[in-house]
Amino acid sequence: MDPEPQQQITVNQCIDQIAQKLDAANLHFGHGAVDARSEALWLVSKQLGLSPTEALDHLEDMISEEEQQKASIVADTRISTRKPLAYILGEAWLMGVPFFCSEQSIVPRSWIAELIVDGSLEPWLPADGKALDLCTGNGSLAILLALSCPDIHVSACDISMPALSVAARNVDRHSLSSQVELFDGDLWNALPEPNEENLFDLIICNPPYVNATSMNALPAEYHAEPELALAGGDDGMDLIKRIIAQAPDYLSERGAILLEIGNEYENFKKAFPQIPAVWMEVSEGDEQVLLIQAEDLR
Repeated sequence: MDPEPQQQITVNQCIDQIAQKLDAANLHFGHGAVDARSEALWLVSKQLGLSPTEALDHLEDMISEEEQQKASIVADTRISTRKPLAYILGEAWLMGVPFFCSEQSIVPRSWIAELIVDGSLEPWLPADGKALDLCTGNGSLAILLALSCPDIHVSACDISMPALSVAARNVDRHSLSSQVELFDGDLWNALPEPNEENLFDLIICNPPYVNATSMNALPAEYHAEPELALAGGDDGMDLIKRIIAQAPDYLSERGAILLEIGNEYENFKKAFPQIPAVWMEVSEGDEQVLLIQAEDLR
């Protein structure tokens, strides 16, 4: 039997229908959408060939039967697999910028992105300066840095070759291969030996920092992502300790390192009571991202 014809509805009505379906399925949102409605907007906009922002200007347009059916199929896949929508669509948006996305790396998301785009990091990014995105994953933060500061050079490294292949696709997508250089390796081992010529003015890092107890309690959507990109050991500080130990060797005299630690504020304070960190204000609060001046690490 042929499927029943869809009732002709507006884009907004389709978004409402998808949102209700997603909401009823007790999904977890947090991989590029904060709730069922915003995820439904993203899902439907993809079927229209628009960005989520662009789709907001077309809410009262009629949506075709084919587009409705495609949106419904994607929603059903999201519900049955519990995978992040970004993996199903093959694309994610961060600060209004699109990125290719696959299960080879975590979904693009970071509070550091807010600080890049709002200009908070400009004091550490002189013209023709050098920046490093440590644990770059999909490359989204390195790319946002390069787009925001077109005169700087950005190095980006990761231990995962599959993740770096995603990053390379994103660098090519945004035509930044002359500005963003990718390195493969385990943290600092990925980079050339530091000397006066190759020190960084700013290092940004969104490392694996989820503590072991929290890892075990994560919703299914997070378990669809590479564990390597999330797990930070018993207290979440395993990699962060290695990062902070060697960061002074790679920072310029007036440089700084910016670290995202998520919900591990207490564990960070316990591990590094002597470090005078500057806690940065982001949409989630002021305990998720910290900045440390090079002089306070030496």
